[in-house]
Amino acid sequence: MSATYRAIEISKPGVFTEVSRPLQEPGPNQVRIRVEACGVCHTDSLLVDGALPNLIYPRIPGHEVIGRIDAVGSNVTTRSVGQRVGVGICGGWDDTCLSCLRGDFVNCTNGVLTGIMIDGGYAEVMIIEARATVTVPDGLESVKAAPLLCAGVTTYNALRNAGLRAGALVAIQGVGGLGHLGIQYARRMGFRTIAIGLGPESGKLAKELGAHQYIDSGAEDAGARLRALGGADAILATAPSGKAMSGLVNGLAVRGKLLVIGIAPDPLEVSTGSLVFGMHSISGSTTGSVQDEQETVEFSLLENVEPMIEVMPLSKAREAYDRMMAAKARFRMVLVTKNGQ
Repeated sequence: MSATYRAIEISKPGVFTEVSRPLQEPGPNQVRIRVEACGVCHTDSLLVDGALPNLIYPRIPGHEVIGRIDAVGSNVTTRSVGQRVGVGICGGWDDTCLSCLRGDFVNCTNGVLTGIMIDGGYAEVMIIEARATVTVPDGLESVKAAPLLCAGVTTYNALRNAGLRAGALVAIQGVGGLGHLGIQYARRMGFRTIAIGLGPESGKLAKELGAHQYIDSGAEDAGARLRALGGADAILATAPSGKAMSGLVNGLAVRGKLLVIGIAPDPLEVSTGSLVFGMHSISGSTTGSVQDEQETVEFSLLENVEPMIEVMPLSKAREAYDRMMAAKARFRMVLVTKNGQ
């Protein structure tokens, strides 16, 4: 076994550096993982762009990680060498803040973000707390499982926690990195699934992914079209446009909800009347806890939900990141190491 491993560091904001790091043993409560695949996510830009205070460099990005454990700490009893596991963005929590005491670990006041506050998966090896890992079931390819640990759990959680009944009309705004998964989850959950996108090409893909109907927002008013269909019980807003999201509120059914998971540079602008009359609501939904991640991969395998991916070697991390940021990926970029070969 080599005494070193390759990694891609952000040595300072905006700078990707390939380095060789010495292999270290995991701490008492940690596991060491031989990384096979790691998704490239827009949230990685928080580290790359230095968008959060008190970030420490160099740091290895990546929070959609799949690999096999090759060493466990002395206190670890729930994981074993050779086990395939995944790591999402929830890399640690304090167990003492009000959110943690209520079991809401994803909103921990002092939460640790994998690949941002601690080293992540743009590497051949990573070390993480054992409790921050999920078991990856057989039947899921590592490259397909990786994006489920962020993009997957984000869309899955927003839909399953919306309080909807089977048969509800659910619209998915955007047929991209989040939306193409949202369409699949909505259909598999038993919702009447309407996809909203731009152009006929997106419509063809949306139908292939499971959408019952498609609305081309470039050709017609999506909100008006949803009203004509009876109104949406929920709209999952994934496209990064506050203006586009704002116009969808008028397409909600009585007590309908706009579920926002796409982060847009411009604000939502909604009249108070459009919320009061019809008792509409707007809410945000973030990623999920480790248990949510576990349930996401299990449901995805059970119902054959798969991300559409482009694969690149670890050495091309900068190229993969740039392609993702330019919205050229179709639809999730995944880095692979020699461990998965």
